[in-house]
Amino acid sequence: HVQLVESGGGLVQPGGSLRLSCAASGKIFSIRTMAWYRQTPGKQRELVASVTSGGSTNYADSVKGRFTISRDNAKNTVYLQMNSLKPEDTAVYYCNAESKSTAWARWQYDNWGQGTQVTVSS
Repeated sequence: HVQLVESGGGLVQPGGSLRLSCAASGKIFSIRTMAWYRQTPGKQRELVASVTSGGSTNYADSVKGRFTISRDNAKNTVYLQMNSLKPEDTAVYYCNAESKSTAWARWQYDNWGQGTQVTVSS
């Protein structure tokens, strides 16, 4: 498994912006899709946005037009720019990556970061 370290969470007022970062390290041969998920107490973790190694993106309807996911393949890092934040965006945000450690290894899907808290409140 790779190690994923998130940063950039915090407290922001409604309408504000935050940028999350997630850096992958460890034995990495290739990383395919990288994604951001979020979770609130009592609810299932939900996909926020994902980006393939080729740059194709996918967004949850609730964040379309407000959030932008991007990645730097050379740095094995994924970003989430969050604008026009709403109180309902409050959650712990987790990074996920599909990776393989060697050319002949299987893809691993259960690589998760420790999570970073995002709180949107006045």
